[in-house]
This record gives sequence, C-alpha cells and structure tokens, in this order.
Amino acid sequence: MQCPRACGVDRTAGSTGFCGEQKEIRIASAGLHFGEEPLITVHGGSGTIFFTGCTLHCAFCQNYQISQLGTGRTVTTREFTEMCLQLEDAGAENINLVTGSHCIPQLAEYLYDARRAGLTIPYCWNSSAYETVEMLELLKDLVTIWLPDLKTLNKELSAELFAAEDYPEVAEKAIIWMITNFPVSITDKTVNGVTKEKLEQGTIIRHLFLPGKFEETVDTLEWLKKHADGRACISLMSQYTPVPFKTSENDLQKRRTALKTISNRIVNKREDRDLRDLIDAYEFEYLFYQELSTDTSWLPDFNRVQPFSNKLARPFWHWKTGFIKNQ
Repeated sequence: MQCPRACGVDRTAGSTGFCGEQKEIRIASAGLHFGEEPLITVHGGSGTIFFTGCTLHCAFCQNYQISQLGTGRTVTTREFTEMCLQLEDAGAENINLVTGSHCIPQLAEYLYDARRAGLTIPYCWNSSAYETVEMLELLKDLVTIWLPDLKTLNKELSAELFAAEDYPEVAEKAIIWMITNFPVSITDKTVNGVTKEKLEQGTIIRHLFLPGKFEETVDTLEWLKKHADGRACISLMSQYTPVPFKTSENDLQKRRTALKTISNRIVNKREDRDLRDLIDAYEFEYLFYQELSTDTSWLPDFNRVQPFSNKLARPFWHWKTGFIKNQ
C-alpha cells in the first residue's frame, strides 16, 4: 500500500489519487534554503526540492499551491539528478526532499540515479509523517536524515484540519520507525574558522503549535518525551501564520469551516511564554524553539521564481523557467 489513504486509484493508468497526482513525479521549486533547523542548514544551507502533491489536505497549509493546487511540472530522473548535483556544487549540506510521500516508489529510483551520477551529500526526508512503514522501507538505504511533522495526536482535530482521522496513529508508527532505524549522529563542521553542529544521521521531529490549542501541544510533547527524548531532536515551532489563500470560493468556505477548530491567528506573547515554560519543564535533551515573530514575509509563493524572501532562500530551479542562470 503506497499511501495510508488507500484510495484505490490506479495512478499508473492516468487516474488521479487523493494526493492530486498521477504516476509522474512533479516538482515546483529547488534551491538552497537557510530557514531550516541549524543542524540541517549548518554553513551551506539545505538543498530543498519541493514536490507537487500531498497525502494530506491541511486547511492552513502555507505550501497549498503545490500541495493542493497542483503547481509544478513533470521532471525526468535526468533533470532531478542535475538539480541535486547543482545544489551540492553550490554548497548544500543535504538534499531536502519536501513532501514526497505520495511518490516514494518512483522517487526512490530517482534518488538511486542521483547517487550513481556522483551525488555524495545526505538525503533528508521532509514530510508530514503520514506515510506507511512499508513505503519508508524503500528509502531505508537512501535517506539518513528524517524531518517529520507530528502535527497532533487528536483524531477529531486531524479529521477537521487534515481530512485524515487516522493521522495520529499513522504518524506515530512512521516516526517510531525513523528513530528506531536511524540513531542520532551529530558532528562538528568547521568552515573559515567557524564551527557548527551538523546532523549526519537521525531524526528531527517538528511540531507546530496551533494557536488556541495549548492542550494539543502538551499531549504531543508528552508523547515525544516518552518515545523520542534522547533518541531524536525535537523542533517546536511557533510560526503559525494565517495564509492569504487565493482559491475558489467553495474551497475558501471549506477552509474557513475547518479553521474554526483553532484560532486562525499569529501566536501571541502569552502563548509564547507558556510554551517556553512548558519546554523548560520537560527538559528535552535536544530541542529547538523558534523565536516569536510577527513577520509574514517568509510565506512562499510558488508562482514566483523566488518563492521565499531573499534572506531565506536562493533559487536554482523553478517549474516555469527550469534551471535559473546566474543564481
């Protein structure tokens, strides 16, 4: 079973699955990204590749253009390999594969081809964790860095926000598989006299705090303390930002209804203080926490050749233009 949805669609015959995709691998953007966790960006940045399609339909998704609207185009294994090699030549610390859960069997072949062509930096699997262990096994000899979300452990909230009531159960199994098979290995990397820590292998588990849902984060951190502390790094994010969606009125109404389950706003200072107190109480061995910010300029627009702000990313490839000259 390729996807927990088990929608029964034969994508190889030209039908479209819940993910919105057929059999082809489609990509929207590739470039160096400097806004990921420090263990991933290190000195040179993370070589992010954003895939079109997704196994979830998160009502607040900042990448909705590519995850739900189909923005992107088909890419051959040769073009994908060239992306990876250009990113490595530019100093990327890893190849960060963003939201590729729906195309793992095909993508695994692309990853092998890039290795055979000379790629040496690690692959980083950046996903919602809504994927089966059976599919993750196909990546076991390829990916060494894992960057899954653990969005919530609440089935009702998952059903409302992600259209996936079984998300907690599926994500727990996937994350346990990741941290069991890939113990954390952190080394020091020195460039021009500056030393930074680098994740060579292991898992960074992300959890996005949803405004007004403090109890959901408490439950999630409780699970992480029990199952992941000392076995993985934790990244607690406070960057929730209302997205100015540009979609049909019918889609907007569905999103509004789903988002009524949370407070669709930026995190406030009181919540920030409470989150800091919470993580202090848990005393995780290795945890990142974002600084509170009201800046929304980082929200991406994948119709632009530079989807992110200039300080966050350096584009190398875009679905409209192909490879970008003079990056």
